[in-house]
Amino acid sequence: MGKILTMLNRCNFLLLIALAISACAESDKTKAEMGTYGYDQAFFARHGIATEELSTPDGMSRILIVPAYQARVMTSTTGGLQGRSYGWINYKYIEKGEVSPQFNPFGGEERFWLGPEGGPFSWFFKPGEEQDYAHWKVPAVMDTEPFEKVRKEEASILFSKQFELTNASGHVFRIGVERRIALLDKKETGALFGAEIPESVKSLCYLTENTLINRGDASWTRETGMPSVWLLCTFNPTPTTTVFAPYDMTWSGTVVNDSYFGKVPSDRLVADGGVIYFKIDGEYRAKIGLPPGSSLGFCGSYDAEAGVLNLLKYNKPKGNPAYVNGQWGPQDDPFSGDAVNAYNDGPTETGTVMGPFFEIETSSPAAALAPGEKLIHIQHMLHLEGSHEDLSRIARAACGVDLNQVAAQFK
Repeated sequence: MGKILTMLNRCNFLLLIALAISACAESDKTKAEMGTYGYDQAFFARHGIATEELSTPDGMSRILIVPAYQARVMTSTTGGLQGRSYGWINYKYIEKGEVSPQFNPFGGEERFWLGPEGGPFSWFFKPGEEQDYAHWKVPAVMDTEPFEKVRKEEASILFSKQFELTNASGHVFRIGVERRIALLDKKETGALFGAEIPESVKSLCYLTENTLINRGDASWTRETGMPSVWLLCTFNPTPTTTVFAPYDMTWSGTVVNDSYFGKVPSDRLVADGGVIYFKIDGEYRAKIGLPPGSSLGFCGSYDAEAGVLNLLKYNKPKGNPAYVNGQWGPQDDPFSGDAVNAYNDGPTETGTVMGPFFEIETSSPAAALAPGEKLIHIQHMLHLEGSHEDLSRIARAACGVDLNQVAAQFK
């Protein structure tokens, strides 16, 4: 009997070991790897940073939002927890847990800022200061102050914020912001972009509706300065990624502005046949912009090797409204700015690199608002993963861009 019990105990012991090994193996299978949405979701949870999430009923398309970072969309995916995470996140900086009084580069797929960055009506420099990096400071409301959640529904969430800012000319603004983030289904997305999305293509489309409200007692004018909505979308660069933007070939003015950090060389920037191509690899610091007369309301990026297409669409107003000029220092015209921008990160003069990352950005017109009036800037972000053939059909239908040209431009 004793031998039998001993054998049973050994069997039970071996069974427990087998179960433990099986559990570990299963855990390894489900553990999210870096670069996946699940990894990023767990990263914020691990560091005690509260998030909000919007997702489709099947859990495949997801958006991760951090209210403490001004209701920033940190990342998104078309593939559930194990799917590719699209936003660039500055893990090392967040892990430090430090707060810089100048700027906290948390990263994120889409963040809310106000323009202009430079010039006489800048929000980033105090009156009388030289506009250089040593004096540049991101206002806390765009950096470290949270936005308040107003309500959350099945496919959307609304945030708000009220604050005061003083621009570089000393004018005080009382500003209200409402920021609504919403998921669109495939049918709505197809109608919006004029392109059918086949089942073979993974997709996610969301909008952010950003409302500026004049909460003060005086109008915002060319004499006082006017704010604008400025949305910056940050992603991971690759050697096979190209940013593209269709432009109006009938426009007689400047097609593309490449004077931000010095002229961009021709092996990195091409304007041809109604499309601007901008090489993205995180190895050369450069920024471009399209004036409102040049932009057709679209821009995007394509990683030919990964099969990832991003399309960005914004509500381009009719007429010829003023756009704020973000250039630092003295300006001939503070309202001759760009509507669409793209930035490729790379080494600065000191050799340091913040990312690397790349950005595609849109701006609203300058908000010429009387007390109580509103300006609304809407941006739609569409992520697509699929074959080159499928993505090519969508890009051509949505914005007239040939992905064969995009993919071959900087080979």
